[in-house]
Amino acid sequence: MDLFDAMQMFVRVVERGSFSAVARELNLGQPAVSKQIRALEQHLGGALFARSTRHLALTDQGQRFYIHSKEILSSLDTARLSFTRGQEQIAGPLRVAAPVSFGRLCIAPLMREFLARHPQVQIDLKLNDQNEDVLKENIDVAIRIGVVKNEGLVAVSLGDSPRRVYAAPAYLQQHGTPLEPADLARHNCLGFTLLEHYDVWRFDQQDKQHRVTIKGNVTSNSSEAIREMVLSGLGISLSPQWLFAADVRQGTVSSLLEAYQPVALPISAVFSQDRRRSARTRAFVDFLRERL
Repeated sequence: MDLFDAMQMFVRVVERGSFSAVARELNLGQPAVSKQIRALEQHLGGALFARSTRHLALTDQGQRFYIHSKEILSSLDTARLSFTRGQEQIAGPLRVAAPVSFGRLCIAPLMREFLARHPQVQIDLKLNDQNEDVLKENIDVAIRIGVVKNEGLVAVSLGDSPRRVYAAPAYLQQHGTPLEPADLARHNCLGFTLLEHYDVWRFDQQDKQHRVTIKGNVTSNSSEAIREMVLSGLGISLSPQWLFAADVRQGTVSSLLEAYQPVALPISAVFSQDRRRSARTRAFVDFLRERL
């Protein structure tokens, strides 16, 4: 078994959502794909997929291996592109799409530095919590948080987004402070619906994994709205650290369950196959990998 080939196939299966879809894409029989994944699992010494479920789902170990595999494969891709880059001019319009909060807090502050390096680039930054259609909207680079499933697109890892559990002091004074993940089942938890399985929060504690199904009286597809509701004392949120960093420093929000580490979300730069040949696209993605 070639480990890199197996990792590539594993990542394809995760992003396509089925063994059969990858088999059709690679013009292989489904048994060949299944055999490759089984060989990879035997090599690793554990299951990557929870086969008892009706839908294709990663185990906790599989989720972690997927994140690391994406990083390794994207690093190889970046090294190859860097080798063949040449002296192509970095200039012209660049359309960038990103989630609203992440774009406002993490991408927009970097624009001045990037444009100082590449003054002939003109950036159109589009912020939308609904994933933009990269091809239809003529997007050069889209920033995605979470597992990327866009078939036919290139995804380059920019790192991970650590998360914590947050609540306002007013909420905790009225409802008490959860001391372990199981306590969250008794609290008003605010779900961010753009994440898959948003109502199941997962935590790591040394060698133990904790899963809790949350419930609450509000869900939202806007991280900005989730933040405002937490600040108002409505409930508890599992959110990226960058979303509440300033609020924690100001004392308007408390970080909870510090002994438990929620599963981080991968951050990726996504673009079409033809955009990978663009010098300004490559320069922007390399810049984000460096700065994020």
